[in-house]
Amino acid sequence: MIQNNMFSTQGIQPLQMKSATESKPSTPAETIQSFGTYLQNALSSVAAQETQSHEMSNQFLVGNANVDQVMIASEQALLSLQLTTQVRNKVVEAYQEIMRTQL
Repeated sequence: MIQNNMFSTQGIQPLQMKSATESKPSTPAETIQSFGTYLQNALSSVAAQETQSHEMSNQFLVGNANVDQVMIASEQALLSLQLTTQVRNKVVEAYQEIMRTQL
């Protein structure tokens, strides 16, 4: 039996791009702050998915959740963690490349 909530996309947000006329020029401090806020929100989302995965596992152990729900929540958390790890690796790689640049 397939349930409607099995294919939930609550963690996936559509990407919306602003046109060049809509965006205002920002200072470097504002850019850093907004990037920091973006990273903080992304990490919070990954942590929330991990918590949801653990909660679903606990619900399965007491018989309140199906195995398919647990597996989906677990895979979503795993993919989020893998994506976060890859983004971190690319950021570190970019930082190292900048540090190797000779002025």
